[in-house]
Amino acid sequence: MNSQEIRQSFIDFFADRGHLHLPSAPLVPHGDPTLLFVNAGMVQFKDWFLGREKPRGPRAVTVQKCLRVSGKHNDLENVGPSPRHHTFFEMLGNFSFGDYFKEDAIRFGWELVTEGWGLKKEHLYATVYEEDDDAYDLWLKIAGLPESRVLRCGKADNFWAMGDTGPCGPCSEIFVDFHPDRPHVPWEEGTDSGRYLEIWNLVFMQFERDADGNMTPLPNPSIDTGAGLERVAAALERVESNYDTDLFQPILSAAADLSGTAYGRDAEPDVSLRVIGDHLRAVAFLLADGVIPAPDGRGYVLRRLLRRAVRHGMRIGLEEPFLHRLVPVLDDIMGAHYAELEKVREASIATIREEEEKYLSTRALGARRVQEAIDRVHADGRSELAGDEVFRLYDTYGLELETVREIAEEEQITLDEAGFEQVLEERRKRSRATTGELQKRLQSLHAALSSGEGEETETVFEGYDLGDASESRVLQVAAMNGDGAEAVDGLDAGRRGVVVLDRTSFYAESGGQVGDQGRLLWDGGRARVTDTQKDTSGIFFHFVTVEEGRLEPGQAVRPEVDAERRVHTERNHTGTHVLHAALRQVLGEGVRQAGSLVAPNRLRFDFTYSKPVTPEELRRIEEIANHWVLRAVPTDICWRGHKEAVEAGAMALFGEKYGERVRTVEIPGFSLELCGGCHVRNSGEIGPLFITAERGIASGVRRIEAVTGLGALELVRRRQELLEGIEAQLSVPAERAAGEAGSLKNKLKELERELAETRRKLVAGDTAAQEEIEVGGIRLVAREVPQAPTAELRNLADTLRDKLGSGVVVLAARDDEKVSVIATVSKDLTSRLSAGTLVKSLAEVVGGRGGGRPDFAQAGGREPDKLPQLLAAVPEIVGDQLGPA
Repeated sequence: MNSQEIRQSFIDFFADRGHLHLPSAPLVPHGDPTLLFVNAGMVQFKDWFLGREKPRGPRAVTVQKCLRVSGKHNDLENVGPSPRHHTFFEMLGNFSFGDYFKEDAIRFGWELVTEGWGLKKEHLYATVYEEDDDAYDLWLKIAGLPESRVLRCGKADNFWAMGDTGPCGPCSEIFVDFHPDRPHVPWEEGTDSGRYLEIWNLVFMQFERDADGNMTPLPNPSIDTGAGLERVAAALERVESNYDTDLFQPILSAAADLSGTAYGRDAEPDVSLRVIGDHLRAVAFLLADGVIPAPDGRGYVLRRLLRRAVRHGMRIGLEEPFLHRLVPVLDDIMGAHYAELEKVREASIATIREEEEKYLSTRALGARRVQEAIDRVHADGRSELAGDEVFRLYDTYGLELETVREIAEEEQITLDEAGFEQVLEERRKRSRATTGELQKRLQSLHAALSSGEGEETETVFEGYDLGDASESRVLQVAAMNGDGAEAVDGLDAGRRGVVVLDRTSFYAESGGQVGDQGRLLWDGGRARVTDTQKDTSGIFFHFVTVEEGRLEPGQAVRPEVDAERRVHTERNHTGTHVLHAALRQVLGEGVRQAGSLVAPNRLRFDFTYSKPVTPEELRRIEEIANHWVLRAVPTDICWRGHKEAVEAGAMALFGEKYGERVRTVEIPGFSLELCGGCHVRNSGEIGPLFITAERGIASGVRRIEAVTGLGALELVRRRQELLEGIEAQLSVPAERAAGEAGSLKNKLKELERELAETRRKLVAGDTAAQEEIEVGGIRLVAREVPQAPTAELRNLADTLRDKLGSGVVVLAARDDEKVSVIATVSKDLTSRLSAGTLVKSLAEVVGGRGGGRPDFAQAGGREPDKLPQLLAAVPEIVGDQLGPA
């Protein structure tokens, strides 16, 4: 069986046995701040297992995309050397939510492995938790395995837990003997060598563990299983390594062809080819799920994986961008099952290529930056390159620590490697921390409120039409305490807090739209609502400041949303949909939303596109958007089945979680999107839409900012005032202002050039010859020059040195606060004199530090009044370097 047949057979087997087939969740977990990426099949069902959401059915089957690059599930360093480890992999899983338990789970697993996939019974083993007698007996009964092939293992191997507290239970694993033709070996030896390989893990969730470690049986035990497709494919295709399966071989062969090598010939190139094959899959699926290269968070992980693949390509001779050329090969292997790969293929290719080109150029630039950093160390009189500077070279320019160390050693500079490791760890922590900060805060609020009195239930939102708002009841109240909160029995006037209502007309921030503001009113009191947020369980948190009276649980209140602010937000939200549709018309269907912000005063839309949008394209986008505004088309907003909406062409936002029924917002004939936000009833209500900015924010991702309605009119007014001011300053009409400004700019550049040339002539003219002296037979010029940029001072010094032919030049410039010193020595004298040593001594005279190379060095000081003493000291210091004649 090949990988496609294995994948489909798994789905079909469980679908035939009453399991609901659900698609893979995106790699980015929805509303779960504890995870950077989805790393197991059960992640999308976490709320089902915990009882936060009602399961859509008692049984489910999935093939889940997974990524393990962080935390305890981090396989990155093993990828390449190991034949079994991956960053990206597919997890085959079947699940029971309080339906069947151990007996059916074991029976299903055994039937599929032996009858469906044809693995021989005598080649299989099972493991159980050492205290799980039920599972042990079931394997003997159902599979007919001898006791010698059902092994009891400890908690480390065969007991699963969702966390320190919560659902947990024993697990059972199915192993296959990859070499049944060889003599039997002990279990530990066989598992360590990879001969006995686990292909399926059955988790029996049957306990709830509390903070004290006590385990209570769950009322509805559940099943969570996971089988790695790559391992199953290796077993069924009868190959030694996962990388020998049809999931990888076409990629490895294509990469080998590009590099002029062959997979399986030499061990070292094989490691690099495996890294390239694995990381290509991870990068492509991350891009398909809306992750973009970035300096932190998930985007940072994507960028590091991509760069690691490029570095391994360089090891096998691939010095030019190559990874993007392998994307079509991956599509051929996996595109039939994962349609998202094909949808974003061109955008992914463009993004990967851009990242490759940028990385290769930064590596070349990085070598120069190392030298510059070392020059600064010399100039400051230090002997060690700081850890944060080493990290910048490593992170920004992709230079391995070994490369930086080699260059530094040549210059007799050491590296602060401990400091580097500290900064690296801080970056990793920040990367983890940047993910889900808001949800962590909301979960903290949820926990605080749960500890107090009052009901805990999902908030009913009834605020799409503000005229329908009804009275609400306060369920819970918390007082804000710094960044945290604590449940309280009430809030008095002047206090800040968080309020949960049973129903609300306040929209909670989501889908890019900011949360509503307004007031809560009750007899004898009022509170100002400054923000509205919600957590993944659907509870709305109203952030309030009590202005009058006392606010308590059980109280009846009247929510009053700031209607004017809401209307402005609605204009911008519908404007975002219009802009999205116009972008796709002008730039192509490959354009995909990558983020948005919808506020009352502006809108921001991030989208995937590989190059800057031209001014002409921006004008066309703006024209199309305003055309649909002027048509004043009634919007069609309704609820419908998710499948029906997608089949109708509704665009969904990657990473968002949708239920069986979804809300769609349509401008008939132009735009149809899944959206739970607030919108105008007619496109004409948007008002004029003006694009204010367009720029790139990451590889393959652009950002457009725009204003609508009154914000657009305000923009026109400000621009008119600005233009009138320019007319007045230039004394020309508006149509001539641009030309006049350009003319003045050119005149300024010419004057700056003439000033620089005048300074050069002043320094390098005949007066320089009059200041020339000899020290030990060497010609020397040391003088003060007018303050100028460092590059210009260097050019002046080079001019004087060239005029001398052979000699030493020292130039110094000062302002009210500092001194700048440049020293240059002709090449024929560097064996006797060092510019670096010279400026170190001179810098001490003016209270500074300096250093550099033997032929060129620079220094700075903080005592400009001592510049005459510095110049007077030059001959003596040069003489000391030369020694006795």
